[in-house]
Amino acid sequence: MRKKALVSWSSGKDSAWTLQVLRQSNEYEIVGLLTTINSSFDRVAMHGVRRELVEAQADAAGLPLWKVPLPWPCSNPEYEDAMRAACAKAIDAGIEAVAFGDLFLEDVRQYREDRMRGIGLTPVFPVWKLDTRQLIRDMWAGGVRSRIVCLDPRKIPASFAGRDLNAKLVDEFPPGIDPCGENGEFHTFVYDGPMFMHGIPVQNGETVTRDGFVFTDLLMSEPAEVVADSVA
Repeated sequence: MRKKALVSWSSGKDSAWTLQVLRQSNEYEIVGLLTTINSSFDRVAMHGVRRELVEAQADAAGLPLWKVPLPWPCSNPEYEDAMRAACAKAIDAGIEAVAFGDLFLEDVRQYREDRMRGIGLTPVFPVWKLDTRQLIRDMWAGGVRSRIVCLDPRKIPASFAGRDLNAKLVDEFPPGIDPCGENGEFHTFVYDGPMFMHGIPVQNGETVTRDGFVFTDLLMSEPAEVVADSVA
């Protein structure tokens, strides 16, 4: 019997590809997407994506969205309390694992493993240690389409915000930038891919700088308004 699992969902490409990998492996029954929501702004924590867009992703994936509300500002103890409550709810629902899209940051993986040790949930890392240059090519070949919605201007120019993450864009990256942004250079929103039953029509809204990061606000649009850059 397959184990029930949640996917930790940031709205970006790595969590989306984690969902795809797990579904292909058939080892787990994915029963929901777990995401944190900044209660003050009604947006996904860190990525800054509107709640309705993440709900659209869950709908396209055919899965319920497990929303974990966080206060703003949010201390680490408050974050851990909120996640502890979400984990308790998951255990009550018969869920045995939570999957993460982490790639190679050892400290992040260790933090997750430490917090979940002994509570009845197993952390799994389906894309761990995959070569990120090959991984991003596999995502493109699989049909993943994503857009940069948040970036650190100390690592990558602000002009990359709001652009589709494709081969053309990666070729423009400064030296040393990980093509998957695993060092915190940028975060994405996935609007199409094999993990979805249909694409999500989006258009760029305002781009702003806040708390040292650059955010491009994505808005739902009519299907005809979606224009993606070439991935070739």
